[in-house]
Amino acid sequence: MNTNIDTLVTVFGGSGFIGRHVVSALARRDYRIRVAVRRPELAGHLQPLGRVGQIHAVQANLRYPASVAAAMRGAHVAINLVGILAEGGAQKFDAVQAEGAAAIAKAAAAVGARMVHVSAIGADANSPARYARSKAAGEQAVLSAVPQATILRPSVVFGPEDQFTNRFAALARISPVVPLVGADTKLQPVYVGDVATAVAEAVDGNARPGATYELGGPEQLTMREIIEIILETIDRKRVLLPLPFGLARMQAMLLQFAPGDLKLTPDQVELLKVDNVVSDAAKSAGLTLQGLGVTPDSMQAIVPSYLWRFRKTGQFARKSA
Repeated sequence: MNTNIDTLVTVFGGSGFIGRHVVSALARRDYRIRVAVRRPELAGHLQPLGRVGQIHAVQANLRYPASVAAAMRGAHVAINLVGILAEGGAQKFDAVQAEGAAAIAKAAAAVGARMVHVSAIGADANSPARYARSKAAGEQAVLSAVPQATILRPSVVFGPEDQFTNRFAALARISPVVPLVGADTKLQPVYVGDVATAVAEAVDGNARPGATYELGGPEQLTMREIIEIILETIDRKRVLLPLPFGLARMQAMLLQFAPGDLKLTPDQVELLKVDNVVSDAAKSAGLTLQGLGVTPDSMQAIVPSYLWRFRKTGQFARKSA
């Protein structure tokens, strides 16, 4: 009987939103998993996802290549999930998503490990958005060091701990008006569990070496349609207020410093000017979820399983409990 127990996979960013699902998917396939994070003491929630001793957290900081190399010692596969949606402190797009990806790829190449790199649809060296440019630079750095690496580009990812559907549901709970930036921009939301399965399939060796896959859900939806799904799920009626991009950018100059769900950066406004969907070229080449044998789940099928807590009845139930 074949087993993966002798294969050690180092997962950089394994304690984050996508990471915990990737770790779970790999654990179910019997891989040994080394989770490389800045603060291992905060990764204890990953232990129950596998058997005793199967998952081990180690310290690594992408700004310090020696720690990255140490995290890769003896590993057979590297997975890079590290990314940020907005900059803060030392966490800059280029430092994390370009230079950090390069550090991981060089460490993987040094030990002869395979690599799976999670980027994003929209990665483009010529994009006006610094996020997209840094993602493109990261991809180039990975392929330069590990030419056979698999690149996975998801559209916007949703799931129980996301900063997307949860953010809008939380906003709709407290505000009678939901502002829409890019109301008619098309996205192809992809379930985090499907992204994790795609990563695991690539680790299994079922992806084309050196290929770039684009991962999207079963539907292309406008931002307006996505918010309508969220509102229907949480049983709230709200006014949807489309914002012109010029006005949205001016607001983002202030809201980039706002806390939590109110945060909006000028870079995010730039990203919302362009559709974020699986390309026809990727579909024709079979470089999609379906090409990896994954049937994507829809938002309508998944979001009720975790956004129920934002429903009015859910709130009343918790207060009376």
